[in-house]
This record gives sequence, structure tokens and C-alpha cells, in this order.
Amino acid sequence: MSNLSICVIVTVTFFAAGIVKGVTGMGLPTVAMGVLGSLLSPLAAASLLIVPSFVTNLWQLFAGPSFGPLLLRFWPMMVAIVVATVLGSSLITSDNTVLTTAALGGALALYSLYTLLARQLSIPKKVEPLMSPIIGALTGLITGGTGVFVIPAVPYLQALGLSKDDLVQALGLSFTISTMALAAGIGAQGALQLEQTAFSILAVVPALVGMWAGQRLRDRISPIAFRRGFLVFLFLLGAEMALRPLF
Repeated sequence: MSNLSICVIVTVTFFAAGIVKGVTGMGLPTVAMGVLGSLLSPLAAASLLIVPSFVTNLWQLFAGPSFGPLLLRFWPMMVAIVVATVLGSSLITSDNTVLTTAALGGALALYSLYTLLARQLSIPKKVEPLMSPIIGALTGLITGGTGVFVIPAVPYLQALGLSKDDLVQALGLSFTISTMALAAGIGAQGALQLEQTAFSILAVVPALVGMWAGQRLRDRISPIAFRRGFLVFLFLLGAEMALRPLF
């Protein structure tokens, strides 16, 4: 695939993913991994994702007032994410693109189906010291293997009864750490390429423009209906990727 084709794909994908994040407040890395992973290898998609994901999630992380308390509360989970992501990155950097694409599709389908159908869970704070490292380790292994870092971190954080602002900031913390750990894992495997990094830097612009456009659209459409449609699309895309080796 030519550099021009990759540039067009990256621009359109991150603009669309930015719109999703602007409307719903989430979804940029997940949409980008899903679309790019269906067109390129999951490793290439993850490499392209790193810079725009880091920038947009860092913005989300520092937009709230509770960075210090949240870091103190969730540092065991963050440490587990880093360690497990670096260890699990040997899968996404392997030459077995059939397996990594199917794994990515399975992760996307599982996340979208859970979000569409599952009831809101509630986890008491007293079990956090035990649960947080476990959830972090599972999230890290899935991140390292597929480039998707929403499972099971997002349902877990949503189940803790955090305030709206703290939840958004905690998700920003988890996503930022996961992005950095994914970059470290890919780099440790010697698979981080300069050309992909350059495209990743360029992808920040359409991602931010898309977020701005999505925020403008938020008042004109139903965020709930839009999010439901986005999740259905994500499920269908993930299911097709997961089942692709069978056809």
C-alpha cells in the first residue's frame, strides 16, 4: 500500500474516530483500531494509534480536578497494566496476522456486545485492593495482544460508583497509561517503525478536528442513539474480523 493511500486512510479514520469521541466522550482508540485493523495489520494499526491516542487521552486526563487522588487510588491497577501490556505485546508484534486480526476482532465484538446488553454492575470499594491489580493485568494482556485497552478496564471503572468527572478522568488515566505501555511493548519488541510514527503524529490533526466536529454535533443529535449505532457497527466489524479466518 502506498504512503498516499495510508495517509488518506489514516486521515479519514481518525477524523471519524474523533467525531465518535466528540459526540459520546469515548471511542477514538477503539474505532481507530477496529477500522485500521481491518485494513492493515493490527501491529500497524496500533503503531498509528499511539500518538493521537496519547494526546487526546492526556487531554481527558488533565481536564478533571482529581488527578492526584485517582493516581493514588488506582496505581496498583496502572502498574499491572504496564507490566502485562509489555509482556503481552509479543502477540501483536508476531508475524501471525491471522491470529492477531481475529483476536482484535474478538475483543471489539466482546466490548461492544457487553456495552450494548450488560446491566450496570456495582463493585464495593472494599474489594478494590484485590480487584484492581487483576483487572489491570487482564486489561494489559488484552492491550498487548490486540491494541484494544477498554476491556475489562472500562466496565470495572464504571462499576465503582465514581462521580461523572472522576470517571472520565479515571478512564483518561487508564487509557493514557495503556497507550504508553503499548508503545513501550512494541518498542521493546523492535517493531516500532519511524514511518508509522510519522503517520501517527500526523493523525493528531484529523483526530482533534473530528473531536471538535463531534462536540458541535452533540447538541443536534442524540448521543445515546449515536453511541448505540456506533456500538452496533463496532460489533459487526469485530465479528467479521474474528470470523475472517473461517472463510
